Amino acid sequence: MLIETDQVVVTGLGATTPLGGDAASTWSAMLAGQSGISAIEEEWAAGLPVRIAGRLKVEPTEVLDRVQARRMDRCEQIALVAAREAWEHAGRPEVDPDRLAVVIGTGTGGALTLLGQDDVLEASGVRRVSPHTVPMLMANGPAAWVSIDLGARGGAHTPVSACASGAEAIAMGLDLIRLGRADVVVAGGTEACICPLPIAGFAQAKAHSTRNDAPGLASRPFDADRDGFVIGEGATVIVLERAGHAAARAARAHATLAGAGVTSDAHHITAAHPDGQVRAMRMAMAAAGLSPREIGHVHAHATSTPLGDLVEARSITEAVGTHPAVTATKSMTGHLFGAAGAIGALAAICAVRDGVVPATQNVDTLDPEVKLDVVTGAPREGALTAALANSFGFGGHNASLVFTPAP
Repeated sequence: MLIETDQVVVTGLGATTPLGGDAASTWSAMLAGQSGISAIEEEWAAGLPVRIAGRLKVEPTEVLDRVQARRMDRCEQIALVAAREAWEHAGRPEVDPDRLAVVIGTGTGGALTLLGQDDVLEASGVRRVSPHTVPMLMANGPAAWVSIDLGARGGAHTPVSACASGAEAIAMGLDLIRLGRADVVVAGGTEACICPLPIAGFAQAKAHSTRNDAPGLASRPFDADRDGFVIGEGATVIVLERAGHAAARAARAHATLAGAGVTSDAHHITAAHPDGQVRAMRMAMAAAGLSPREIGHVHAHATSTPLGDLVEARSITEAVGTHPAVTATKSMTGHLFGAAGAIGALAAICAVRDGVVPATQNVDTLDPEVKLDVVTGAPREGALTAALANSFGFGGHNASLVFTPAP
């Protein structure tokens, strides 16, 4: 059992997502069952088999200085927006800069810059390419910008683990504090890659829903009629703090990050292996000192793919059981890839804090092979001892986080 000074608490929340321009509005929209998925109206999407996406509710240029924003890729912009909100929400902690670290995960980094500047190069030549191209496209850009903005000198790290990146970032933040390398860590995930190439690639792989005529109904985790995920964009960042440090400044803690589990399948580049998922969940619960019966809620990765949802459902059943209230908020946001694990963590934190689990949307008929207590219809209220949030990515990356009520 960890003593209080060893515990790691969440003192700040920040987000910009398809549901809202901040963490509070995103959480409120989840509880209201709102959808952030809409049709892509731009001409570039006209010839694509998929023309739906979960796009940001609030444009980052409405929040950031426009001169600074022009030097940043979209994924960097939104990471900075979310980090600034989380930092303010935490009360701008006074901390030795050498004891303040940043960990921001991403799946693709500055994909929009990479593809856009390649088009410029081919169409107009070298002299028209932006001198800011490399800092804008590099995957560590979001973490770098956040560390510069906050003056964090305790390390700026970038897990790139596909759709598990955001959750792995938070797990790394937990490790940094428990290893004594930091007192405060700003951690999360960011992604912004809604453009023709990734959409075409996922469509060719039969991974993306093709319900172009019903965007809000397209993402259907655990539903018997699901046909794939919906691409989304966004960023979520949380402030992790050593409990003793937070108590010394009388900071409000929203939840405790009690444990994390990170595993790899070593199996297949795209097909998940249930053993890796089960091990990640069990590792997270063991690190938290909790039994499966004490997990009252699971925020599922559940992207709405026919095979992926079933593999995870069986993994949850084996590792935790069928008793927890399970939800999948990708039914509302779409799949935010490198930010998925971070927004899942946000939902789990708020569920533990407020004692309410959002309902999974678009589940008309639960897949009969899913033996879980999937929350549908209305949110489910009730105090939670602990919540587990899953995040899994191509390459066999698995990350599970356990949150408990704040001390």
